[in-house]
Amino acid sequence: MPVPPPIAMLAELTHRCPLSCPYCSNPLELAAKAQELPTQTWIDAFDQAAALGVLQLHLSGGEPAARQDLVELVAGARAAGLYTNLITSGLGLTQARLEALSEAGLDHIQLSLQGTDAEMADRIGGMKGAFARKMKLAQWVSEIGFPLTLNVVLHRQNLHQLPRALEMAQEMGARRIEVATVQFHGWAMQNRNALMPSKAQADEAAALVAQARQNLKGRLVIDFVPADYHEDYPKRCMGGWGSSGLNIAPDGTVLPCHAAQTIPHLRFPNLREQSLSEIWYHSSGFNAYRGDDWMQEPCRSCALKTKDFGGCRCQALAITGDAAATDPTCIKSPAHQKLQAMADQFAGTEHAPLVMRENA
Repeated sequence: MPVPPPIAMLAELTHRCPLSCPYCSNPLELAAKAQELPTQTWIDAFDQAAALGVLQLHLSGGEPAARQDLVELVAGARAAGLYTNLITSGLGLTQARLEALSEAGLDHIQLSLQGTDAEMADRIGGMKGAFARKMKLAQWVSEIGFPLTLNVVLHRQNLHQLPRALEMAQEMGARRIEVATVQFHGWAMQNRNALMPSKAQADEAAALVAQARQNLKGRLVIDFVPADYHEDYPKRCMGGWGSSGLNIAPDGTVLPCHAAQTIPHLRFPNLREQSLSEIWYHSSGFNAYRGDDWMQEPCRSCALKTKDFGGCRCQALAITGDAAATDPTCIKSPAHQKLQAMADQFAGTEHAPLVMRENA
């Protein structure tokens, strides 16, 4: 099967972050500042990505504003012809720095929101005063004229704030809101007892999103990531393994998704040693779960395999111990009932402490 070129790339510029969100998707072993790729190596990577076919570049972290060369990196991405989206907590960005990013060619900002009030947001983010600073940043973003997406990660402790989050997106002038029920990878795996929503909460969130999409059609685009553990069919994870996008970790490791390193038998090359083109087309890690030859039953004979590509490999490994197994989110998976039982167990745990993300 021919491998199409990627259209999007996530550049995790750093794992450093002023927040300590307990659902952070960064790995438990965070890359230190000394391991981060230097400025020119990142800019070379942007040039390679554009030549490979990438159109959209998402600058993420950690907190990308922790990089003092962020403006230079955005300018390099613009010179490569890439559409640039900054995924940020907003902390570390001043009005002057935002204006410099605008002049450098930044196209879009995606602002994370840990809660709709200071009490919730500051507690989940682990930083007092963070919410107020985010609200100030949203004002500056509006004044400068950046297109804005609001990203809200929902879990058991803040799911009741979804209606207010939708209102805030409109008040901020956001064009899009990403309503993402927590995905249990990275630090979130350490916090399933504290973050797992109940089935009733998951159903309510889906109903609220459906109604809001109808009411706000033409005014606000709503992307929705449902609660995997409570679903009956898996999502099309990353658009299919190694089919449309790639990630570069702060140290230069190139991955099909942010959690791929949790699969221990796979090896992923480093940008310092191989070109992006070689990695994308020829590396064993990227080719491991392309197509359907790797699939087991019931995926292999399922008509939905060209729609969901078997679901999430990292989740299959986490729940079944086999990365090639059917994603247990799927109702056809032998592990589906196990997953739902786990969801009920975790959602029923009261007063579980949060394990906060550490800093790199």
